[in-house]
Order: sequence, then structure tokens, then C-alpha cells
Amino acid sequence: MKTTKVNLSKLVLLATSAAIFLASCTSTKVASSKDTLSLWNDDASAKTALIDYVESVTNKDSADFIPVEDRIATFDMDGTFVGELYPTYFEYNLLEYRVLEDENYKNVAPEDVKETAQNIRDFVQNGTKLPSHFDMKHAYAAAKAYSGMTIKEFDSYVKDYGKKSVKGFTGMTYGESFYKPMLQVFDYLAANGFTCYVVSGSDRFICRALTESIGIEPNHVIGMDVVLKSSSQGSEDGVDYTMAKGEDIVRTDELIIKNLKTNKVKQITQEIGKVPVISFGNSGGDAAMHNLALSNDKYKSAAFMLIADDDVRDYANREKGLALGEQWKEAGYIVISMRDDWKTIYGEEVKKD
Repeated sequence: MKTTKVNLSKLVLLATSAAIFLASCTSTKVASSKDTLSLWNDDASAKTALIDYVESVTNKDSADFIPVEDRIATFDMDGTFVGELYPTYFEYNLLEYRVLEDENYKNVAPEDVKETAQNIRDFVQNGTKLPSHFDMKHAYAAAKAYSGMTIKEFDSYVKDYGKKSVKGFTGMTYGESFYKPMLQVFDYLAANGFTCYVVSGSDRFICRALTESIGIEPNHVIGMDVVLKSSSQGSEDGVDYTMAKGEDIVRTDELIIKNLKTNKVKQITQEIGKVPVISFGNSGGDAAMHNLALSNDKYKSAAFMLIADDDVRDYANREKGLALGEQWKEAGYIVISMRDDWKTIYGEEVKKD
């Protein structure tokens, strides 16, 4: 009869590993705030407020407990977790490149689209003030500039532009221009059972292309939209046309919605179907989304506004940022200071020129 020698240390190791595995499967908290918010200063009041909120609403014994299925978080994109980079927004930079530099398009661009791109260039190079309601002027021009592209073609176009080095910085491309401390907020919330959505004024498919690299699912992205159609649909209405095998979905030049202010609330209501409990933004275009969250009559909620007050590591008007901070506090939002709350913005390897 054979006997088997038992290695006690191996058994202990296996038992310990099994216990750790089981704990990880049943725990509602995958990572602590210390692990996932390491790029935030320890004395950052916004960090403390975020941790206090999350710990309160994820504690089953708390009166503020929120079930996992209702832990909805909404994030603006530009200036909230993607740099509103020198010289301007990613989608503005992209349109300027498309219309004024892209050899395949610049000679066929409509005159109004050229004018809009030139407005951006004049703003960037000369500091010329953008026309009033430029967000809408840009939206209509962008719809025309990318019309006819398939979704796959546009996705590749955005990602190719994202490989370009950021003007005004060294060590970073446009596609890498994330605020790293804010990426940790995504991780922290996800680790605590929150479902995160990007709700941006930028084109939905630009947002999808940029956020793919940080693991945001495309169906969790809401943004500006244009009408889409099948590649052989022609002028027929979609309800009268049956898409055939092998056809592509293409962009048209018809704008549906610019996803700012109350439009964000409308889109959240239509696409998510639940009121967020926590919201992150950086401008007046996000206030309506924040107010939706703070109006949640079922659960405790919170809203955070980031201010661009760091003129050393980034391009910012500190005086304006501080003034906005006071405005946001009065509105009931928790203020995140890029200068005071973060150990880094884009990572230590990235330098402002």
C-alpha cells in the first residue's frame, strides 16, 4: 500500500489562496480607496468627500445604502477626465485638421465648414474670440465634415489623429491625454459596484474612440449625435428600407442633438432610464446633469465639479478657475482642484512646454 507524503506548508498555502479567492468573489469592494486613489493628495477635501460618500452608500447597514443596480455614475468627458488641451478641445482640433490640413478633404470642404475650421485656427493661433454659440456652429460643421464616413472609418480616423503629439506638451499624444487621477475615480467606483457612463457634449463616436483604451464600454457613452443610415439606403426613410447583408452604417450631415445642458438630462433619461446618484463635470454645460443627480428623491447623491486652476502643470486661467470654484460651491457641488488635490495630472513623464 502506497503512502502519500503531505506537504503541510503547501496545504496551508492552498487553503489561504482559496480563502482569498472566495473573499474576492463575495466582497462588494474590490479595492480600497488607498489603492485606487493613490494619485490624489491625502488632504484633498474632494477625495475625502468621495470616499465618505462611497463608503456610506455601499454599507448595507447604512441608512444611505444604495443597491448595486442603482449605483449610476455620470461623467462629462472634456475637461473632466480628458484634457481640454492647449490649444482647445479634441473635437475642435480634429475638425481644424480635417478641414485645413487633410489632403483628402480640405479641397472639397464646404465654405461654411472651412469658415468654422478657420475660426478655430484663429482662436488657437491669434487668440481671436470664437463667434457666439460656437458650440452649435461647430456641431453643424462637424456633421458635414465627416458625412459619408462609415462608423469604422470614422473610428479609425479619430484614433489616427489621437496618435499625434499634443501641442504644448512633451511625452503625450492626444489619445493619451487623460487626467490620471480621474481615471482612478472610474476604477474606485467600479470596484464599489457603480456603473459609469460618459455623458459628453462631444460627438458620441469621438468619445467612444477615445475611451475605448480605458475600458469604457461603447454602450456606456452618450454624446452629440448625427443621423446614421445604411450605405445603400439613399433617400429612403429607415422604416421603408431593409438593410442588406454587407452594407455599412454611415454618418450623414444631419445633426440630431448637441448634448449639452438640459439635453444631457434628456439623453440620460432616454438612454439610461435611471437617475444618477453621483455626477462629475467641469463646466456650466454639466450643471443640469448635476442637478438631476442632486434631485434624486430616492437615494443620497453627490455632484463634483473640477476646476482648471493649475497653470504650472497645465494650461489654465487660475483666477477664472478659482472664481468658478466659488460659484460651484454655492450651487451645492463638491469642487475638485487640479492644483491642490492631485499629485499629477497626465503622469510625471508628461511635461508642459
